[in-house]
Amino acid sequence: IQTTTENSEAVKGLLKNLIERNFHFEEGLITITDGSKGLKKAIEETFGKFIITQRCQWHKRENVVSYLREEEKDIYKGKLQRAYDEPDYQTAKRRLLEVRNELRKINRSAANSLDEGLEETLTIHRLGLVEILGRSFTTTNLIENLNSQMAKYIRKVKRWINSDMKSRWVAVALLEIEKK
Repeated sequence: IQTTTENSEAVKGLLKNLIERNFHFEEGLITITDGSKGLKKAIEETFGKFIITQRCQWHKRENVVSYLREEEKDIYKGKLQRAYDEPDYQTAKRRLLEVRNELRKINRSAANSLDEGLEETLTIHRLGLVEILGRSFTTTNLIENLNSQMAKYIRKVKRWINSDMKSRWVAVALLEIEKK
């Protein structure tokens, strides 16, 4: 779908189009999101009770440390990453809450950012799937990497004539990326 934002209506159109093309989700679906409210709303409204959501740990970590002073950022990136690296749900959650309590003493906004959506950043942990799916399914890196690779091809075009042209360029870019 061609859109400029992660607007819930545009995303719902994309998801409904997938369903019309026989995308089956009735046995359940894990979604991985960056925290976009529009994306989350569209997914929930389209798939309802059939989804569980994993929130991107990388985006969460970056959001949290964005509130901190430069000299604190690397320290807390490391603490958050070590907590997320724990394979056990209870241990990971306990360590994240310890970091949150530390953050409350130095920066309430960073602590509040960590609290917001914290449980969703631990979905794969809660399911006991960290060792199997953790490397790929705890972040949106899969799609972010694809988007980055695609940009290398698409940014060469300075003038888009129409949507068909953009679709063709996306298709060609995906075919080139697939080779790698």
